[in-house]
Formats: sequence, structure tokens, C-alpha cells
Amino acid sequence: MRRVLVTGATGQIGAHLCKRLQTERVEVHAVSRDAQVEHGDEIRWWRSDLRDADATRVLLAAMQPEVVFHLAACVTGGRGPQAVLPTLEHNLKATVSLLIALTEVGCERIVLAGSLEEPPDGSTEVCSSPYAASKWSVRAYARMFHALYKTPVVNTRIFMVYGPGKQPNARFVPYVISSLLSGEAPKVTGGLRKVDWIYIDDVIEGLLACAKSQDVLGDTVDLGSGHLTELRAVALLVAELIGTSVRPDFGAIADRPMEQERVANVQRTYDRLDWRPTTSLETGLRNTIAWFQTEIQQ
Repeated sequence: MRRVLVTGATGQIGAHLCKRLQTERVEVHAVSRDAQVEHGDEIRWWRSDLRDADATRVLLAAMQPEVVFHLAACVTGGRGPQAVLPTLEHNLKATVSLLIALTEVGCERIVLAGSLEEPPDGSTEVCSSPYAASKWSVRAYARMFHALYKTPVVNTRIFMVYGPGKQPNARFVPYVISSLLSGEAPKVTGGLRKVDWIYIDDVIEGLLACAKSQDVLGDTVDLGSGHLTELRAVALLVAELIGTSVRPDFGAIADRPMEQERVANVQRTYDRLDWRPTTSLETGLRNTIAWFQTEIQQ
């Protein structure tokens, strides 16, 4: 990899990926709908809306990336109809626009970021949210582009990411940590849902492995730990690691309908990539708590 494009570079995963790529002495380009200020960090920022097919063609023709990590998305767990059009536009339409342009311009590898919310291949499950439906549709288009046009695309299903870095406070781990550090009891669900948690650094290494492996083209790769842990157990572990007597208020809010419990098919991933996660849940939570504590002190 010499010239790499990262979409969604302002998000948690994108920001970590850009930093990791810089250690590889890669020429990093990033695209955003909003103007970004360059801070001498060797990232070349471009301003464009990927939903605009013509603008995307012009952008990629000028940039000529060899590898693309497409992380930009409208991420929402909302089940309401108001989430349908934003996820359709920003997830499906933008990705298809990008795939068309890259198929025309040419590149060596496209890595798409999918979600644990998507039903697995071959499943008859109904998508549980507009977000899940948009990501499931992206996967179908990616497979079609590879089969028909030989587009070098890889789709990933990324499981529940946590770790240091700026991110929406509404996410479970950031919300629990920030609440407990301020001495407040986080108001959460009953906490019985089981989740496959994966630390941010492990996700980054998994994405890089997807960009290099020849065994995953046109396929979907699960990036997860292969283990399920209840939300309740994670919240209580956070409280223990912080050393507070405050406990989460379990059951204060209702579970969302059709919540999914899915575990990554890690053996299949291990067989296809020279990668596996190395960070335990406790170590990852310690690192995440330390980052939040530093942020509070600044």
C-alpha cells in the first residue's frame, strides 16, 4: 500500500486507522462532507459527498488510491421510520456510488465496513433495523460488483467495537465509563443481551489484514472476538476497574425491539487472514477507562 483513501476518517475507527497507516509510511488521503483543518499530520483531506456519483468519479480520478477503506456511514440503532432514508442515502447509495467510481478508475483493494447487525450469509432472518438493512444491502452489492466486474472488494462484519478515542457518548461503553467517572449511575437496560466485543486496535489490524489477503476477495469476513459477554457483566467490570461503589441502574430503560445476539465466526476468519484479536476484554476496558480519565483531566 502506497496511496490509501479512508472515508469516515473523523470517526473512531477511521481516526485510529489513519494513525496506524502513518506508521507504515503510507500516503493517507481522507474524504469528508465537511471542511477539515489539516494539522500537519500528513493526512490529505478532500471535501466531497460520496452520494454524488459524478463528484465521486472526479475525486477518485484525481486521487488514484490503491487501497480504499470505506468506513463512512450513518450509524444509528434507531428502529423508527425516520432512520430509513438517512441510512439508505449515506450507507447504500454512497457505497454504490463509490464502488462504481472505483470500478471505473481501478484500484487494488476496497475494504467495506459492515456490522454485526447484518444477518449472516445464507440466513433467512429479517433485518432488525434500517441500519442493518442498509448494511445487508451493501454486502449484496459488493458481491455483485466482484462477480460481474471483478471489483476487488472485501466486506467485513465488524462486531461491537470499544476502546479509546472520541465517539458518541450514547454508545454503551463510553456512556457507562463517563457516567461512573462522574459519580452517576448510568441508566441502562436489563443488561442481559450478549455481545461479541472487540478492541479498537484489533479491529484496525483486522482491516489491514483484509487489505492484504488474497483469500477474501468478494467475500465477507467477521472481525470479532468469538466470545459473547452480557452488557451487565461489562458494566459491572467497568465499575470494578474504576473502583467505584456506584452501580449501573439496570432496567432503567427498555431493550430495543429485535436486538441481535451474534458471535463472530472467528475460525473462518483465522483460516483466511493472518490475524486474530490479542486484547482481552479486561485489558481493553482498562485502556479505555485510562483514556477517558485523561480526557476528564484536560
